[in-house]
Amino acid sequence: MARKLSSSLEVGAGGTNQARFEREAFTENIVDRLQQLNIGDASLIFGRIDHDEGFGDSLYIGRVGVWDRAQDPVVVDWRAPASEPFYRATGSDPLGLDRRRHFATRGRTLLDIDDEFFGDLSRLDEQAAAGKVQGHGALITALETARTGRLGDIVATIQGEQDEIIRAPLPGLLVVQGGPGTGKTVVALHRAAYLLYSHRFPLQDQGVLVLGPNRLFLAYIEQVLPSLGEAGVRLAVLSDLVVPKVRTDRLDSEDAAAVKGDLRMVEVIRRAVRQRQRKLRSDLVFGYGLQNLRLTVFESEMIVKEAQRRYRTHNAARKYVENEVFAALANSGREEVDPQELRDRMRWTMPIRETLEWMWPVLTPAQLLHDLFRSVRLLQAAGRGVFSEDELGTLAMDGDEHTAHIVWAFNDAPLLDEARAHLGARPKRKELDDVRTYGHIVVDEAQDLSPMALRMVSRRSLNGSMTVVGDIAQATGSWARDSWTELIEQLPQTKHELQRRELTTGYRIPAPAMELAAKVLTEAAPGLKPPVAIRNEGAEPKVTRVDDLAAALPGAVLAELAEIDAGNVAVIVPRSLVEPLTAALTEADVAFGGATRSGLDKQVTIVPVQLVKGLEVDATLVVEPARTIREERQGMRALYVALTRATKRVGILHAEPLPAVLSQTEEP
Repeated sequence: MARKLSSSLEVGAGGTNQARFEREAFTENIVDRLQQLNIGDASLIFGRIDHDEGFGDSLYIGRVGVWDRAQDPVVVDWRAPASEPFYRATGSDPLGLDRRRHFATRGRTLLDIDDEFFGDLSRLDEQAAAGKVQGHGALITALETARTGRLGDIVATIQGEQDEIIRAPLPGLLVVQGGPGTGKTVVALHRAAYLLYSHRFPLQDQGVLVLGPNRLFLAYIEQVLPSLGEAGVRLAVLSDLVVPKVRTDRLDSEDAAAVKGDLRMVEVIRRAVRQRQRKLRSDLVFGYGLQNLRLTVFESEMIVKEAQRRYRTHNAARKYVENEVFAALANSGREEVDPQELRDRMRWTMPIRETLEWMWPVLTPAQLLHDLFRSVRLLQAAGRGVFSEDELGTLAMDGDEHTAHIVWAFNDAPLLDEARAHLGARPKRKELDDVRTYGHIVVDEAQDLSPMALRMVSRRSLNGSMTVVGDIAQATGSWARDSWTELIEQLPQTKHELQRRELTTGYRIPAPAMELAAKVLTEAAPGLKPPVAIRNEGAEPKVTRVDDLAAALPGAVLAELAEIDAGNVAVIVPRSLVEPLTAALTEADVAFGGATRSGLDKQVTIVPVQLVKGLEVDATLVVEPARTIREERQGMRALYVALTRATKRVGILHAEPLPAVLSQTEEP
């Protein structure tokens, strides 16, 4: 029907403004509907609910709502209020249901049908024994399906605790703590889709933003929202939000990352901007007709001070400074001079240009930080009394290439954004330099965000409506925290009550693998408990000691491939071993991909440990745990992350002695 309507539209010129406006609005609605209906190869229907007598008819639950010609529902959208019993009904509170049916599918192929009956106590007991999750059969089928290198949706198997988070109220801040395998990422993405459905106005115009930790993660999750019929959500990393655009592909040292994330950088950048607002070093004098015009040092100082007093951002004051400079020059001669005429004639002459660029230059964030970081003198002046000399030294940048050619570090993004906040938009560049805000922001892996990064995220929030998800136990960056309290304090505060939720059930990780990871968790984050795995059966972790890692790795990878058949394998390595082990697999002619080049598109991928967070694969081969602990600032937590990525098999390959927490693990 939507395609038929789109083909029948008349798009020709002419007609009244009202008619053209209505035609464009109608066209936009049809395009949106076609995008919602484009769910690819995913099954449209995944469930059915049968109500008790007196509660209504049976309803099919699917990815998007579908109606017949009489406008009666054929398929109910999973986000609609009528679908809630499908996710929320329990034996003690069936919500009017007699039966809940799950269709287990792979693509558009029906694999199995799983029924849950309410009111039959014997059947309810069986369901409780099966793990106290709804749709147990369909859930296990989905979990045991081979990974594809892209995160899939869980719309057919959302559990009760997950559904409560997805449908939580929109206003204010929602913080979700969830251990590995609890589904916090897909819950956050489904929440974005639910909010757009339930609050189409105003969110469709205000926008929804999903922030991930790195581009590998974004590539991994990019198919989830389109499969749910929502293509209008923006997926981004922090550096994508920098305006004007810059290139950010470098990794900082841990010391530099710690300094750049510190809130004291706000004062350093404020001072750096003030350094570029300067009085003249000597009087400006030049001939104009038969007289000399003069701008004294004192006059230039007064102009600068008044501009600082009047304007909140640097670039906004440039026009005022120009006008005052020409007014002072016009008043300095023996004969009357028109300031506008003087401006028109002298604005582009070298003395005037040099004067204005000295007193009050128009700056981009990249220009400001580039000049600051490559000048020891400017750095020391801006950071004196704020950071130590050693700390300031981590900010120093070599070279003097043009700012358009600079490759910035990922941790520079919040600093560039802070500089933008102080500088403001450039004259006549407002559309390019303005910061976009969003009606709702979803932040994944939030536990690693620095105070400066959180400040950057807060600027993008239109009204403080945010969903923040993560796991304190997986905090591995320079700003790892032991609780959510400090992070929450640095996000927008609203009149709405803070909502906090915790996901405690581990769906992805089999119990044997979770038991191994739990040993590491006792040291990584002693105050936290691991998720409770619902999959009691699974392959025991395999730990292998070798004499030569490079020689042994190809055989270990091929052995894992033989065990998982069509699944994928991630070889998780410390950063210092990426190059030598990449060379080892290449020399052995083992087909593989690199995480930074091809994401998880290949069946075997080498992934640096600092990029593996948030990903899931069928099998992992964790290489040299002791070196990971030694090289990463939060080494034990980084190891915990590495050990909790697999849905089927976990292997450890090492030449160095294992860390003490794993030293009692039996080895073949």
